[in-house]
Amino acid sequence: MRLLHTMLRVGDLDRSLAFYTEVLGMRLLRRKDYPEGKFTLAFVGYQDESEGAAIELTHNWDTDRYDLGNGYGHIALEVEDAYEACARIKEKGGKVTREAGPMKHGQTVIAFVEDPDGYKIELIQRKSRVD
Repeated sequence: MRLLHTMLRVGDLDRSLAFYTEVLGMRLLRRKDYPEGKFTLAFVGYQDESEGAAIELTHNWDTDRYDLGNGYGHIALEVEDAYEACARIKEKGGKVTREAGPMKHGQTVIAFVEDPDGYKIELIQRKSRVD
Protein backbone atom coordinates (compact mmCIF):
# COMPACT_ATOMS: atom_id res chain seq x y z
CA MET A 1 0.00 0.00 0.00
CA ARG A 2 0.99 3.62 -0.44
CA LEU A 3 -0.55 6.99 0.29
CA LEU A 4 -2.17 8.41 -2.88
CA HIS A 5 -3.70 11.74 -1.87
CA THR A 6 -5.43 13.84 0.76
CA MET A 7 -8.70 15.49 -0.24
CA LEU A 8 -9.67 19.03 0.80
CA ARG A 9 -12.98 20.68 -0.08
CA VAL A 10 -12.39 24.23 -1.31
CA GLY A 11 -14.77 27.14 -1.86
CA ASP A 12 -12.95 28.86 -4.75
CA LEU A 13 -10.93 26.48 -6.90
CA ASP A 14 -9.01 29.14 -8.83
CA ARG A 15 -7.95 30.86 -5.60
CA SER A 16 -6.86 27.54 -4.08
CA LEU A 17 -4.97 26.49 -7.21
CA ALA A 18 -3.13 29.81 -7.20
CA PHE A 19 -2.12 29.28 -3.56
CA TYR A 20 -0.87 25.72 -3.98
CA THR A 21 0.93 26.36 -7.28
CA GLU A 22 2.14 29.97 -7.04
CA VAL A 23 2.70 30.30 -3.28
CA LEU A 24 3.72 26.74 -2.32
CA GLY A 25 5.28 25.83 -5.68
CA MET A 26 3.26 22.69 -6.41
CA ARG A 27 2.22 21.69 -9.93
CA LEU A 28 -1.30 21.11 -11.17
CA LEU A 29 -1.14 17.40 -11.96
CA ARG A 30 -4.64 16.93 -13.36
CA ARG A 31 -8.04 18.55 -13.32
CA LYS A 32 -11.46 17.27 -14.37
CA ASP A 33 -14.94 18.76 -14.33
CA TYR A 34 -17.92 16.53 -13.56
CA PRO A 35 -20.90 18.56 -14.90
CA GLU A 36 -23.54 15.98 -13.97
CA GLY A 37 -22.31 15.97 -10.37
CA LYS A 38 -21.60 19.72 -10.38
CA PHE A 39 -18.05 19.40 -9.03
CA THR A 40 -14.42 19.66 -10.15
CA LEU A 41 -11.43 17.68 -8.94
CA ALA A 42 -7.94 19.14 -9.21
CA PHE A 43 -4.81 17.31 -8.03
CA VAL A 44 -1.68 19.24 -7.03
CA GLY A 45 1.71 18.05 -5.85
CA TYR A 46 5.46 18.24 -6.16
CA GLN A 47 5.91 14.94 -7.98
CA ASP A 48 3.95 12.93 -10.51
CA GLU A 49 1.29 10.87 -8.76
CA SER A 50 3.17 7.68 -9.66
CA GLU A 51 6.09 8.92 -7.53
CA GLY A 52 4.50 10.74 -4.58
CA ALA A 53 1.30 11.70 -2.80
CA ALA A 54 -0.89 14.57 -4.00
CA ILE A 55 -3.55 16.87 -2.61
CA GLU A 56 -6.99 16.56 -4.19
CA LEU A 57 -8.84 19.87 -4.22
CA THR A 58 -12.57 19.19 -4.54
CA HIS A 59 -14.76 22.09 -5.59
CA ASN A 60 -18.52 21.57 -5.35
CA TRP A 61 -19.93 24.20 -7.67
CA ASP A 62 -22.78 25.20 -5.37
CA THR A 63 -20.67 25.61 -2.19
CA ASP A 64 -18.44 28.63 -1.64
CA ARG A 65 -17.13 27.81 1.87
CA TYR A 66 -16.90 25.02 4.43
CA ASP A 67 -16.66 24.79 8.20
CA LEU A 68 -13.34 23.17 9.03
CA GLY A 69 -14.56 21.51 12.20
CA ASN A 70 -12.21 20.51 14.98
CA GLY A 71 -10.95 17.18 13.65
CA TYR A 72 -8.63 18.44 10.92
CA GLY A 73 -5.01 19.01 11.94
CA HIS A 74 -2.65 19.94 9.14
CA ILE A 75 -0.70 18.85 6.10
CA ALA A 76 3.09 18.77 6.58
CA LEU A 77 5.66 19.79 3.96
CA GLU A 78 9.42 19.35 4.28
CA VAL A 79 11.38 22.48 3.38
CA GLU A 80 15.10 23.15 3.13
CA ASP A 81 14.92 26.36 5.17
CA ALA A 82 11.72 27.22 7.08
CA TYR A 83 12.75 30.85 7.65
CA GLU A 84 13.33 31.44 3.94
CA ALA A 85 10.14 29.54 3.02
CA CYS A 86 8.07 31.82 5.29
CA ALA A 87 9.62 34.93 3.75
CA ARG A 88 8.88 33.63 0.24
CA ILE A 89 5.29 32.70 1.15
CA LYS A 90 4.63 36.16 2.63
CA GLU A 91 6.14 37.85 -0.45
CA LYS A 92 3.63 35.96 -2.59
CA GLY A 93 0.69 36.98 -0.41
CA GLY A 94 0.46 33.82 1.67
CA LYS A 95 -0.54 33.88 5.34
CA VAL A 96 2.04 32.71 7.89
CA THR A 97 0.27 31.89 11.16
CA ARG A 98 3.35 30.73 13.09
CA GLU A 99 6.76 32.07 12.15
CA ALA A 100 9.66 29.66 11.72
CA GLY A 101 11.41 28.60 14.88
CA PRO A 102 12.10 25.62 17.10
CA MET A 103 9.04 23.67 18.16
CA LYS A 104 8.09 23.70 21.83
CA HIS A 105 9.85 20.95 23.77
CA GLY A 106 12.14 20.14 20.82
CA GLN A 107 14.68 21.42 18.36
CA THR A 108 12.96 20.80 15.03
CA VAL A 109 12.38 24.09 13.20
CA ILE A 110 8.76 24.42 12.10
CA ALA A 111 6.32 27.06 10.84
CA PHE A 112 2.64 27.11 9.94
CA VAL A 113 0.86 28.71 7.00
CA GLU A 114 -2.80 28.79 6.10
CA ASP A 115 -4.38 28.24 2.70
CA PRO A 116 -7.25 30.44 1.42
CA ASP A 117 -9.87 28.13 2.97
CA GLY A 118 -8.19 28.11 6.38
CA TYR A 119 -6.47 24.72 6.14
CA LYS A 120 -3.23 24.63 8.15
CA ILE A 121 0.02 23.56 6.50
CA GLU A 122 3.09 22.85 8.63
CA LEU A 123 6.53 23.54 7.21
CA ILE A 124 9.18 21.27 8.73
CA GLN A 125 12.79 22.20 8.13
CA ARG A 126 14.92 19.34 6.87
CA LYS A 127 16.72 17.68 9.79
CA SER A 128 20.21 17.83 8.27
CA ARG A 129 20.11 21.62 8.38
CA VAL A 130 21.36 23.20 11.60
CA ASP A 131 20.57 26.83 12.55
